[in-house]
Amino acid sequence: MEWMNAQLRRIPMWLVYVAGMLPAPVLVYLGATGGLGIEPIEALEHELGKLALQLVVAVLAISPLRRLTGLNLMRFRRAIGLLAFFYVCCHLLVWLVLDVQKPAQIWADIVKRPYVTVGMAGFLLMLPLAVTSNNWSLRKLGPRWRLLHRLTYLAAVLGAVHYVMQAKGFQLEPLIYLWIILGLLLLRLPGSRRKAVA
Repeated sequence: MEWMNAQLRRIPMWLVYVAGMLPAPVLVYLGATGGLGIEPIEALEHELGKLALQLVVAVLAISPLRRLTGLNLMRFRRAIGLLAFFYVCCHLLVWLVLDVQKPAQIWADIVKRPYVTVGMAGFLLMLPLAVTSNNWSLRKLGPRWRLLHRLTYLAAVLGAVHYVMQAKGFQLEPLIYLWIILGLLLLRLPGSRRKAVA
């Protein structure tokens, strides 16, 4: 595992950002050329949201992975978190610009559709996390920075609940994401940490 961690330290951070953003233009291209099926806007919105949720899962998995296996991905956590926010923003933009389109309908959807309300709440929680994901904010906020970034846990749960609620009929995949996120959060409880160390 030490060899693996040494190799990971050699990966430049810019490469993580570039590789992480590549799926976005690919999905847009597929949507524009018919590669996402008969409802490309809905498919694009869905895929971007799912990518965001997968990256949130990756962020939550970093600490348990280091504790349980020794694999150290901590230096990538900020980049992965910002990429998750990037895809949440893309997901939201597709919904606003291509799906809803009418400004008056946006507020109506947020108020009347619970899954939209939950999703928007998750997005609003991620805003301060993205804005403060830099060294200056870490120095400025001190111990409060860590407390603020615990909002990640609630935002992750809201994102998974949003996915479950918007699913048409019973679908297993959204529930699996919710279970994984809840499981990763349970691993962060003090009792779970002591068991892992033992």
